[in-house]
Amino acid sequence: MRITVTVDGTSYTDEVEPRTLLVHYLRETLGKVGTVIGCDTSNCGACTVHLNGHSVKSCSVLAVQADGAEVTTIEGLARDGELHPVQQAFHDNHALQCGFCTPGMIMQSIDLLADNPDPDEHAVREGLEGNLCRCTGYQNIVRAVRDAAQRMSPGAGPEAERVSGEDVTRTSGAFAGGGE
Repeated sequence: MRITVTVDGTSYTDEVEPRTLLVHYLRETLGKVGTVIGCDTSNCGACTVHLNGHSVKSCSVLAVQADGAEVTTIEGLARDGELHPVQQAFHDNHALQCGFCTPGMIMQSIDLLADNPDPDEHAVREGLEGNLCRCTGYQNIVRAVRDAAQRMSPGAGPEAERVSGEDVTRTSGAFAGGGE
């Protein structure tokens, strides 16, 4: 099935199997390996991306469901060499240990801050409850999200994710690493 999807500001047209998960399309076809595969059951949130400006677990979305949509991955957040404020807050507050959950945590945090630009600790913990971290006690993650809230004005959301890009059409199908 042919799909066209805008990922991190670039439009891609590809042939995909109807059963291909969005996470596999992003990683194997487009090479967006910052979106990690965790549990494949939508329990951990490691594969969280934004679909039309809202967080989704990309292991629970088919690539064909993203046809015509805009997807933002962790790779699409930085602008002009500057980290997104949530990325910078995670770095500055040491909100990671192994880093496996970090891309999904950051993507979910941006969506949380779009809905609640000034969350208290309880709201942050509740907003991140679908994303698991096995290494930390979440204290630094909560601190990072609250710090990012202070850095961001008027808030996070799709506008912070938009980039001008190019169109890429591939007709040779999906290949690991996004090559043709």
